[in-house]
Amino acid sequence: MYIQKIAIFMFNVKTSTSYNPLKMEVKTSEQGICYKGYTKGHTVKIEANGITMIYSSGKKALDNITMQMESPNLIGILGPNGAGKTTTIRVLLGILRATSGSVKMFGQDAWQDSVELHQRLAYVPGEVNLWDNLTGGEVIDLLLSLRKTRTDWKQKRELFLQRFELDPSKKCRTYSKGNRQKVALVAALASDAELFLLDEPSSGLDPLMAEVFKETVQDLKHDGKSVLLSSHILSEVEQLADRISIIKSGKIIQTGTMAEISGLAAGRTLEELFLSEYQDQMPGR
Repeated sequence: MYIQKIAIFMFNVKTSTSYNPLKMEVKTSEQGICYKGYTKGHTVKIEANGITMIYSSGKKALDNITMQMESPNLIGILGPNGAGKTTTIRVLLGILRATSGSVKMFGQDAWQDSVELHQRLAYVPGEVNLWDNLTGGEVIDLLLSLRKTRTDWKQKRELFLQRFELDPSKKCRTYSKGNRQKVALVAALASDAELFLLDEPSSGLDPLMAEVFKETVQDLKHDGKSVLLSSHILSEVEQLADRISIIKSGKIIQTGTMAEISGLAAGRTLEELFLSEYQDQMPGR
C-alpha cells in the first residue's frame, strides 16, 4: 500500500547517500497554511496548523510559518536555497512527519493518509533522481500507472513529450539535468491532479524550455487547477504568481498579492525588495 509513497520518496532523494528525511525530528508550532479552490467540482483545501521543523541536530529548518491562500490561483514561495521552501513542501506531502499540530490536505491527514492523497496531487522536485536503466518513457509510464487516474493519460503524455521536446526512448542515465527535470514535469502534467506542488520545477531547463514551462503553468491556472510553486527565480514568480510569500531562514517575512507586495516595495522592483530582505546574508555583509 505504500508503493506510491516510496516512489515519490525515491524520485526525490539520491539513494547513494545516507540522507533519510523519515528519521528527522519535526515539531509543529502555532501557525497554518490554507489553500482553497475548486477543480472539477471538488474543493481543494490544505490546512497546516503550525509548521516548525527542528532537525535532530537541533537546527530549526522551519519557524512559525503562516500563509493564507485561496485558489484556483498560483501561490509562489520565494526564497534562496536553504530558506525552507523544500522542507515546507515535504511536510505537506507527508514525506516529513509533524510531531505536534496537524497538516491536512483535502480534509485528510497529510501523513496518515498520504498514499490516498497522492492520487490527487502532482509533485515535481528540484533535484530529480531517476532509475538509470529505465528509459524516460518507462519512468513516466510507471509513475502515471501508480495513479487511479480518471482520464486517459497517454494522450496527455504525448502532448507534453512534444511540448518539452523530450525523447522518451533514451535511458535515464544519459539525460542531462534539464532532461531529467522534463521527465518529472511530463509525469506530473499528464496526470489529472487537482493540486500541483512544484519545487524549483524549472531548475536545469534552458531559456526556451523555461518559457514553455511558464506557458504550461498558465494553462493549468486557466483550467482551474491549484498550484504551489517554490522558486528562487524572481522573474518566474513575478510572472506566474497571484500571491507571493517570501521565506527567510524558515520564516515567512513578507506575504500578499502582487499588488500588496508592490505596495510594500514602495516603488522598488520585486528584485530590489527581495535583496533588501537578504542584505544581512549577502557575501561581505
